[in-house]
Amino acid sequence: MIAVLDTNVLVSALWTPNGKAAHIVNQAISGRLKLCHDYRILAEYREVLSRPKFKFYDWQVNFLLERLEKDGISVIPIALPQVPFTDESDRVFYEVAKFCDAPLVTGNLKHYPQDNCVVTVSDFYDKILIS
Repeated sequence: MIAVLDTNVLVSALWTPNGKAAHIVNQAISGRLKLCHDYRILAEYREVLSRPKFKFYDWQVNFLLERLEKDGISVIPIALPQVPFTDESDRVFYEVAKFCDAPLVTGNLKHYPQDNCVVTVSDFYDKILIS
């Protein structure tokens, strides 16, 4: 199975190690879930997870990102400029998900257009990973 994870899923996973987001990330680390990404997603992951306000350890961030990059699927997606976004930094996740025909897992549906590929952490966990 493949998916694209919004950065907020990684933040949630590191904050709450026993939560649904952490379970999803652990599935990716173990190889049961392949994460699609491009260089922009990896750069955003690193930038956000390294912010001092989160107080994540460098080794946590490095371990996580090294595994996701190594075991994931790197792509060069097709741009989708016709799809409107309030925050342009969210566009990359949607473009990669559409290119890979993969679910985009997010903690905030409001950041994305209404599309069946965009799912919440709970929905992905409950309907896809557990079933």
